[in-house]
Amino acid sequence: MEKIQNPVNEADNASAIHCESLSIQYPGGTRAVDQVELTVESGEILSLIGPSGCGKTTLLRLMANLELPTHGSVSLRPPVVGHEGGIAFVFQQPALLPWRTALENVALPLELIGRGSAQGRRELASDLLNTVGLQKAMSSFPSELSGGMKMRVSIARALVTDPNVLLLDEPFAALDDMLRTQLGQLLLELWEKQRFTAVMVTHNIAESVLLSHRIAVMRQGALQTVLNNPLPRPRCESLRTTVEFGEFYGCVSHALRGEA
Repeated sequence: MEKIQNPVNEADNASAIHCESLSIQYPGGTRAVDQVELTVESGEILSLIGPSGCGKTTLLRLMANLELPTHGSVSLRPPVVGHEGGIAFVFQQPALLPWRTALENVALPLELIGRGSAQGRRELASDLLNTVGLQKAMSSFPSELSGGMKMRVSIARALVTDPNVLLLDEPFAALDDMLRTQLGQLLLELWEKQRFTAVMVTHNIAESVLLSHRIAVMRQGALQTVLNNPLPRPRCESLRTTVEFGEFYGCVSHALRGEA
C-alpha cells in the first residue's frame, strides 16, 4: 500500500527568513511595520512579542506573503514555495471545515497541493493525529471537538506537508492555562522531531521564554531588540521553576517596558 514519505527535517533543511528594511504603510499613513531588519535562523523558534497593535501579526503575515510590503523584502534561504506546502500558517482560530472530519481536515493541504494518493494522504494524516494525541477523534467533526482538540487538529494540519517554515499567530491565546501549557509542550516535542523554522506571535512572556531560541520585542511597528534565550534544550515544563527561567523572564519583561 502506497504511503507518503514525510522525512524528518534536519535544521539545515529548514529555511532561514531574512527581512530587509521591511515596511508596510496603509492608506491614511499608518505604518504597521517600520523598517524591520531581522533574520530568523534556520531551524530556530523565534517569538514576536509586544503590546497589542505593535505590528507582530502584520510582520508574520508579511513573512507568509499574505500581505505585500510597501518597502523592503522578505526572502527565504533556501527558497520554498508556499503553495507546495513549504510554509504553513497556524491562525488564532483553528478554522476547520465543519463538514470534514478531523482526519479529512488534516489531509486537506495534501489534497490542495496534489501530493500522494488518497490512501497515502489519509495514512499520513492519521499518523499526525496519533502524534498530537487525537487517535480516538479521527472521525469526529469540529462541532464534536473541544477547543484544545481543534487546535491540535490545526497544528497537525499545518505540519502534514512537512513545512520548512511554521508561522503561528497566537495559536494558544483562546485556551486556558493548562491546555496552553500542554500544547506548548506538544509544539516543543514536534520541533524536536522535525526541526522546522518557527516564528510565533504571543503576548505570553512565560510561553515565549519556554519555547523560543530568541525573542524579538516590537513596539509601534519597529523592532526594538532581539534577546537570545540562554536556557538549555531540550525544554520541559519543570524549567519554569528554575532561577534561570525567572531571570530571563525578568529580562524579557524589562525589554517589553522599554527598560535596559
